[in-house]
Amino acid sequence: MNKDELSMAMVEKQIEDRKRTFKDRKRTNILKSTEQKAISWLVCRMPGVVTPDILTGIGLLGSILVLAGFLMATYVDVRYLLMGIAGLFINWFGDSLDGRIAYFRNIPRKWYGFSLDIIMDWISTILMGFGFLVYIKNEFEIVAFLFVAFYGWAMIISQVRYKITDKYTIDSGMFGPTEVRFIICAVLISEVLFVGSMKWFGVIMCLALFIINLIDTRTLLQLGDKRDLAEKAALANAK
Repeated sequence: MNKDELSMAMVEKQIEDRKRTFKDRKRTNILKSTEQKAISWLVCRMPGVVTPDILTGIGLLGSILVLAGFLMATYVDVRYLLMGIAGLFINWFGDSLDGRIAYFRNIPRKWYGFSLDIIMDWISTILMGFGFLVYIKNEFEIVAFLFVAFYGWAMIISQVRYKITDKYTIDSGMFGPTEVRFIICAVLISEVLFVGSMKWFGVIMCLALFIINLIDTRTLLQLGDKRDLAEKAALANAK
């Protein structure tokens, strides 16, 4: 095999590895291309001793670090909120790579991984939401509650959509968990620079989540109606 053929073979292998790594879900978020390239680079270099379950645990540790940042900011100094940025990166690292590395190594446990991923995502949301609740205080505490509730609503939509369409997507149009992490990082930095701004950003984020969820719920119901009609037609044709 000459140099050109070897180079072509390596490119083809990289393409196949990438397809296998992302074959379990459809992504539509803004950062999809950049994120997938980063994940592809990381899974190729991850030591074999690092298992998908270990990465899931790392993602959870990131959420705990975000919680710790909120608590330290509340009782010590507001600048501890910046711990949350590191926590969100660690959470992304573990949460994004656990399933991807399982598919890359061709050792996926589809339903085990799916179940664990959903549970860990919900626990992470609760941890971060609790930290936000402790920090924000007073009449704006309801904002923290609504953020967790609306994010949970979005998670439910993604699971029901998977049931109806057999296609799993964690994004709502151009926005997904990665974009949300970036927005939260920006909010944390803003709060350190302008104390008190977080509560208003929280209101805006809750309003945005509410509108997005309403739109996604309407679309979900339309998909459900189409599937009902298709199943009725299939049943009628089978008689």
